[in-house]
Amino acid sequence: MQRTYEEWSRHYGTTVLRARPRKPQDKAKVEVSVQIVERWILALIRDEVFFTLAALNERIREMLEPINDRVMRDYGQSRRERFELIDQPALQPLPTERFEYAEWKWAKANIDYHIELERHYYSLRHPLVTERVEVRFTARMVEIFHKGQRVAIHRRDHRPGKHTTLADHMPKSHRAHLEWSPTRLISWGNSVGPKTGALVTAILEARPHPEQGYRSCLGILRLAKQYGNTRLEAACDRAVRVRARSYRHVESILKNGLDREPVDEELPLHTPQGHTNVRGGDYYH
Repeated sequence: MQRTYEEWSRHYGTTVLRARPRKPQDKAKVEVSVQIVERWILALIRDEVFFTLAALNERIREMLEPINDRVMRDYGQSRRERFELIDQPALQPLPTERFEYAEWKWAKANIDYHIELERHYYSLRHPLVTERVEVRFTARMVEIFHKGQRVAIHRRDHRPGKHTTLADHMPKSHRAHLEWSPTRLISWGNSVGPKTGALVTAILEARPHPEQGYRSCLGILRLAKQYGNTRLEAACDRAVRVRARSYRHVESILKNGLDREPVDEELPLHTPQGHTNVRGGDYYH
């Protein structure tokens, strides 16, 4: 059975009997009910005019009374009597809450221990990286299941490109980063020097998500303990000029002593003039 339909039937305490493909005899009662409506309701009101849906429903309700009270030859009882004798005693009260529509999909945890759902990313425990999981999502919640067991639950977030991450899902090496924010990292970088602050800002802006640049920024700022603020500032100055955007580049500059080398000034950009492929600034006027 379709997963959402199965949940609906379980919520309301009912049973769904599926008809087999190409077996019309499996749904004979349904087809007969459709025939009754066509003959004793639709056919009789086909020439009547209704200006509101409420008026139409009221007319149909009136016509249902004689249909339900008519005695059936095969049973010697009316439909109302059969309902009161068999169905009504078995009815249960409706659930206190309405059924909440949910959808299911398969997903695979990426190496950053997040699964993607409609362009938003939800975390699960790091050991489940690369595992195939089932995702159940409603308008409010997202649940992640692995081998039938629920392994994560999140509040639904419809913002594209954002992450929803629980601290318990993060590797221990990542949890220390939770206390950091882009503003705090940039402020720390500026305390070393303006070029360091500029590089931290560039790294965070270059990533699709600032959190993905935290590790690189923290690594760069830790280099101040080993090389000092002056050398780190010079290394960041060189990195900014060459548009390097990673801890590895800055570390390499410091290891090789390039921060102590003079930085070549950027050459002015000369646009070739008179070339057949260059239209010039007046072309679009």
